[in-house]
Amino acid sequence: MPFHIVLVNPEIPANTGNIARTCAGTGTHLHLVRPLGFSTDDRYLKRAGLDYWHAVNLTYYDSFEEVRQAFPQGRFFFTSTRAAKNYSDFAFRDGDLFVFGKETKGLPQELLDQYPETCMRLPMTDKIRSLNLANTAAIVVYEALRQTGFPGMS
Repeated sequence: MPFHIVLVNPEIPANTGNIARTCAGTGTHLHLVRPLGFSTDDRYLKRAGLDYWHAVNLTYYDSFEEVRQAFPQGRFFFTSTRAAKNYSDFAFRDGDLFVFGKETKGLPQELLDQYPETCMRLPMTDKIRSLNLANTAAIVVYEALRQTGFPGMS
C-alpha cells in the first residue's frame, strides 16, 4: 500500500506542484482538501510538477471529514510546529496518511486536539517559524519510505 500525503487547504501552487512531483517519484498518493488557494490550472502548479502529473495518484475532497471517511482504519499523522513529538519518534508503516495544513496557518488546533498522539514536528532552530511545506512533506515521506525499506523503488 502506498503512503498518502493529505494537503488541507494548500495556498501556494508551487508547493503543491513540488509535492506532486515527490508523490510521482515515490508512489505516494496525493489528497487535496478544498478550498485550495489556487486553481488547478495554475501555470505555477503545473510548472512545479513538470511533466509528472500523469504519474500522480490524485484525489480531491471537499473536507477533511471526507478523507477520514475514505480511510476509516487509516493511521493519520499530523504535522505541526506546535507538536511535542518529532517525526523520527514514530514507526511508520505502509498506508499511513501524513496530513499537512495551509502554509500560512498550519492545521486547525481543533483537528490537532483530536489526534494528540500522532501529531509530529520537524526539529528546527528558533530562528524561523516553520520549514517550507514541500520540503517538510518530502522529509516525512522519505523517512517513512526509509523505515519500510523503500518498497518498489530502486
